[in-house]
Amino acid sequence: MSLNDDPAFWSRANDHLIRYGSAFEKLIIERAEGNYVYDADGRAILDFTSGQMSALLGHSHPDIVSTVNKQMATVAHLFSGMLSRPVVDLASRLAELAPGLDRVMLVTTGAESNEAAIRMAKLVTGGHEIVAFAQSWHGMTGAAASATYSAGRFGYGPASVGSFVIPAPDTYRPRFTNADGSLDWQTELDDAFRLIDCQTSGKLAAFIAEPILSSGGIIELPLGYLAALKKKCEERGMLLILDEAQTGVGRTGTMFAFQRDGVTPDIMSLSKTLGAGLPLAAIMTSKEIEEKAHERGFLFYTTHVSDPLPAAIGNTVLDVVARDGLVEKATERGAQMRNGLLELQKQFNCIGDIRGRGLLIGLEVVKDQETKAPGYELGTKIMEEAMRRGLSMNVVKLPGMGGVFRIAPPLTVSAEEIDKALNIISDSMAAATK
Repeated sequence: MSLNDDPAFWSRANDHLIRYGSAFEKLIIERAEGNYVYDADGRAILDFTSGQMSALLGHSHPDIVSTVNKQMATVAHLFSGMLSRPVVDLASRLAELAPGLDRVMLVTTGAESNEAAIRMAKLVTGGHEIVAFAQSWHGMTGAAASATYSAGRFGYGPASVGSFVIPAPDTYRPRFTNADGSLDWQTELDDAFRLIDCQTSGKLAAFIAEPILSSGGIIELPLGYLAALKKKCEERGMLLILDEAQTGVGRTGTMFAFQRDGVTPDIMSLSKTLGAGLPLAAIMTSKEIEEKAHERGFLFYTTHVSDPLPAAIGNTVLDVVARDGLVEKATERGAQMRNGLLELQKQFNCIGDIRGRGLLIGLEVVKDQETKAPGYELGTKIMEEAMRRGLSMNVVKLPGMGGVFRIAPPLTVSAEEIDKALNIISDSMAAATK
């Protein structure tokens, strides 16, 4: 019998855990190291979801372990009005990496950073209306949940007043097309904002967006879209908030995804990748916006704001990313992964689309490539077959789309591990499509 079938463990889990999303894997994870997690049988499972899309440096990275031990022995937590060197160091380094976003606040989670960003935008603009994409995910708290449209809206009562939505530009399933059938994203964006202008009470505060919508199915904003979106915001006195929870700190082949477009947001939120799996998030904004917010009494006081332990971890993450050239490796390994998937697409009619950037890649599973009919059930079968073969990949299921695998291994992934994953994906698809 597998040690993962421990009846006492599962009895206690079933009796005492609140279920908070999809079903739990029928595994007991005992440890994690490098780019693998290990179950109760000692079986190594290649982690191509980076934990919760967060373990940028893999698991139990020696530099992170060393920093945790050192900082815990020095100072881990302080009264929120006290400052420490790790906090000021990290804020300074982030500001250097994102010119124009000179002011930084360190918090704990992605939802918390988006709450702070939205709260600041409302205070500075005097508005209260927030616009987001229909396939967005910004968190499960208050204002963040109100700006999340990919899941979690039914049964919780009304969202925040002034919550508006527009479609994300989907090149695989375009709503507006050019003569050649390609996505006409400018017409789509113009149409969407005409509807926003019809609905607003004149109190638009901000647009919040992911540069690549992850839980929404790895939908990448086309080149030029971000600049056009910022122009729409400027015309209406809105701020542009970019949520780089999953795209920040090198994953897409630039330090921050927005840098490819040469467009700096008014406010940026960071989380997941910044702490490399530990709870650390940040919001960044310009000196002008921060000073205006401060003058108006900006208040976002939390228990773990400016804690030294997570800040020290953030500094170590930036050290390792720079030292080991991981931004460049994201481009290199991402190209290897994408090219391998494109070869598989020639073999398997169920691979509808491959998209994304760097080491954040989406693979959409369909019933066939011609009709693009969603292949939810097939995606689940492929995921299960892959897990049996030692590869963990997350598949999201959204209305109007197929099952979309979010492929996001740690930036420390090796060429050999990518080849191994591609072989497992091939074998899993073969088994699932028999």
